[in-house]
Amino acid sequence: MLDARKRHEETLTKRSTDLITAAKTYRERRGRHPPLGFDRWFQAAMDSDAIVVEDYFDRIYKDLAPYWALDPQILKRRASSWHFVVRVRGGTATMQGDVGDRVLWLELWNALVEEFAEHLPDVDMPINYMDESRILVPFDIVAKLIDKEKKERKMVDVKEVTAEFKGLKEIDETSSETYEPEWHGPKEQFWDVAVKTCGPNTPAYGVKQVADLSQPSEFPQNYTPSYAYKGFIQNWTAAIDPCLQPHMRQLHGSFIEPISLRSTEELIPLFGGSKLPMNNEILIPGAMYLTQKEFYSGGESHGPTWVRKKTQLVWRGMGSGGRAKEHSWQHFQRHRLVDMLNGTSVSRAEAEGTRAMTFELPSHEIYPDYRIKDGHLGEWLNTFADAGFAKLCPYDECEWLGTYFKTVESVPMKTQYQYKFLPDVDGNSFSARFRGFLRSTSLPLKASVYAEWHDDRLVPWLHFVPLDNTLQDLFPVLDFFADGDGPGDIAARFIAESGKDWAEAALRREDMRLYVWRLLLEWARVCDENRHTLGFVDDIQY
Repeated sequence: MLDARKRHEETLTKRSTDLITAAKTYRERRGRHPPLGFDRWFQAAMDSDAIVVEDYFDRIYKDLAPYWALDPQILKRRASSWHFVVRVRGGTATMQGDVGDRVLWLELWNALVEEFAEHLPDVDMPINYMDESRILVPFDIVAKLIDKEKKERKMVDVKEVTAEFKGLKEIDETSSETYEPEWHGPKEQFWDVAVKTCGPNTPAYGVKQVADLSQPSEFPQNYTPSYAYKGFIQNWTAAIDPCLQPHMRQLHGSFIEPISLRSTEELIPLFGGSKLPMNNEILIPGAMYLTQKEFYSGGESHGPTWVRKKTQLVWRGMGSGGRAKEHSWQHFQRHRLVDMLNGTSVSRAEAEGTRAMTFELPSHEIYPDYRIKDGHLGEWLNTFADAGFAKLCPYDECEWLGTYFKTVESVPMKTQYQYKFLPDVDGNSFSARFRGFLRSTSLPLKASVYAEWHDDRLVPWLHFVPLDNTLQDLFPVLDFFADGDGPGDIAARFIAESGKDWAEAALRREDMRLYVWRLLLEWARVCDENRHTLGFVDDIQY
């Protein structure tokens, strides 16, 4: 926690408060001139009291890097003709695509872009409408694309800089069929496709999916990964990376049987609200963070003050996270969480000295200071944890799960904020409740294998508590923080309140708007034939 606070404070010293500094910092970090429109974007950031730190936009440049190596003419044609597009023409944003009875994601994203569309060049933002991310380009191909981008990147002489886009008139005047790459279907093991994106020096490289998923989930023994310190997450970026955790192939529903599986190994332009670290989509804020519905956020309710909260944990959700079946359900992350928080399941494991189908009790070799080790953990959980499925699965074909789990009444988000501890694990993709949890006055405990737009501006152990995807650290974490009026409670309150303050300073709608605004300025440049000379240089005296 001390390291996290220091790192956050050091990052904030890089904050830009004037255009000259912001443009200079951009050039130093990106190796190019800022995009056209950077001055208007920066003024909007200042007008909305945004915290402009160049590090907070690193995600944009990681996502766009391989696209710089592709033909801009092909990129913009494929972007324009996709099934679902937020399209900007003449300073106005419109939605393209028949969403039918689908959720209102396209409408929510379009409404966000419309707020700043007048300051954008003509540009198309093709949308991934699935929960799951879809683009999985093999490692060696991505490496070549990124190498090409690096070689072609240069700081153009000011006199050579151009300030006019080629535009999309030619694209609009000619019809194009939607380009469909070769898609992987449900007959293929998703892990075996995804692992091709892992580098040759990673632990998961070449590791195939386990043949028999009917057995209990397997956990690495005496696991001391490089991203952890004494069993607790130290490097969040590494902790969510499946390439560093081959055991996740049978500990997460996304790698066992996703609800929807239609992925490609070809790099096509596609934007989405979350992705696996190995995916190649371009990240934008999740649409669920943009809705006014209280289901995901709890509305404007942030819960009572810390001292008035229940010193308890609550979790409600659906048994999503993939297509759980009778032979494989014990490998799914949400099922593991609910089972671990069930006092009866834990008491049985303690009494019998055996492991459960979904989890193992934490190792005292790794967690020697773990105090709840006298056989009464299950008894304590019965008074501390309230976790359960409001619905067993999203597709109503899982009555058999009733043998293992009872459904419970749902608990509105704003009611959950009356509890101190709010665990958060992945569903079919990212969990859309995380921003709401951060903005509450409760403590978010998060495990995930999904990256989001905001990851570079959140600091684990300062704004939330990170958990390993095995959840082996769940009980030791709770053992420390849920100590009543002791030092753990003081620490938990500090993180909860720090996370809330930071979310209301850096994860506002204004911040999401500025992120997508800057992203689309960059994307428009990537899709332009003049992309290597387009840039903003008005700040430079010459």
